[in-house]
Amino acid sequence: MKTTLSKGKLSRLLKLSNTNGYIAATAIDQRGSLSKSLSKALGKEASHEQVTEFKQLVSEELTPYSTAILLDPEFGWPAAEARDRNCGLLLAYEETGYDAMQMGRLPDLLPQSSALRYVEQGVDAVKILMYYDPDDLEEINDIKHAFIERVGAECDSVDIPFFFEAVTYSDKLPDAGSAEFARVKPNKVKKYMQEFSKPRYKIDVLKVEVPVNMKYVAGTAANTGYEQEAVYTREEALQHFRDTGAISPIPFIYLSAGVTNEVFLETLQFAGEAKVPFSGVLCGRATWQDGIDIYGKLGAKELRKWLQEEGKQRMVKLDSILQQVTTPWWQYYGNQNAMN
Repeated sequence: MKTTLSKGKLSRLLKLSNTNGYIAATAIDQRGSLSKSLSKALGKEASHEQVTEFKQLVSEELTPYSTAILLDPEFGWPAAEARDRNCGLLLAYEETGYDAMQMGRLPDLLPQSSALRYVEQGVDAVKILMYYDPDDLEEINDIKHAFIERVGAECDSVDIPFFFEAVTYSDKLPDAGSAEFARVKPNKVKKYMQEFSKPRYKIDVLKVEVPVNMKYVAGTAANTGYEQEAVYTREEALQHFRDTGAISPIPFIYLSAGVTNEVFLETLQFAGEAKVPFSGVLCGRATWQDGIDIYGKLGAKELRKWLQEEGKQRMVKLDSILQQVTTPWWQYYGNQNAMN
């Protein structure tokens, strides 16, 4: 069933995408994880200024090739201001990480942020990341469902798009990169896409994980060296893509989720082969993570040079694939002018 968009949400979604109707966004809203990675590369604790500078350099050099950039309010404002004038802005609204001492990886909001403040600051969309296991205890997931309902209602009240990202996990299988987790992942992704595409959450774009771990798909380049551990045949993996792709009545985009650039590009081509109607990507570490060591060991000047060469090349290659395999997000809303 086609849904409709308010005028404000429509205009902002158009700012986050290109004329072909897909989103090619650069994600660099990482905070704790990026600080740790930079500290390791630097051989000392990364300062607030260094994390901020890294984000700003990525923004300056990659946003000319991005339809949007995802940042955070703690380190990201200089990067937001430095972005290309044609590049839209998504801003994270959740606290980074979770309390490992508390059961259920419960989410929380940044205490000095709100959807209204983001609108006033010229942000084009609010983004929430939440860890979610659809097979967790009902009382845990009920808390998470209510949390997303509140954020969705808040975004709706000020007419700003709500991008929601669920990252699945299992406390019973703590290694999300294992073959064991790869076996249960497709079903978990299906379940959370079914849940969070419900109208009650007022989510405008779902940011989803691909339903398989590509390194366990037999016959793929990502599976090289893992042949003995292949969890899915090629056709089984394609079917998982098709099954999840048929679930959501609202637009969805894929996350790079920390894989290498080569693996992510192969993944998107795989999704294209499965004819999944996805509307773009939020690509983070796959594009810029190799620049962390360059920044740490050689400094800002060399990082900029790497971004201008290798970073640009990766963005251009990514876009060339997206042109061939994506579905315009507005098709989910009827047409480009769908609004109340």
